Amino acid sequence: MEGNKLIAALCYFSVLFAPFLFPLIVYFVTKHARVKQHAKASFLSHCIPAALFVVSAIVAIVLGMNQSDAFFGVWMLGALGGGLAHLIVAVWNIIKGIKVLQEPGGMYQ
Repeated sequence: MEGNKLIAALCYFSVLFAPFLFPLIVYFVTKHARVKQHAKASFLSHCIPAALFVVSAIVAIVLGMNQSDAFFGVWMLGALGGGLAHLIVAVWNIIKGIKVLQEPGGMYQ
């Protein structure tokens, strides 16, 4: 069914409109195993930039308790790394969504 393929692709494209919510809803609502697999993969890839942000915030707070320069440096490094990770994840998800649309339809029936 082409609808299942479209939903699986939208899980990846949701990085542009609802990165966490859409794949999570699809994962719990759908009964199709292949769509669930794509929803899970896209959700986990959407979590990468958020996890990097949390880790950099914790490191910045721990290291910056004594020195404000270290706090600012680590925070900026984390922000730049998180921004770069977000860009890479967005491009990867768009490419992955296009690949899902190009897959043979027999896998989604």
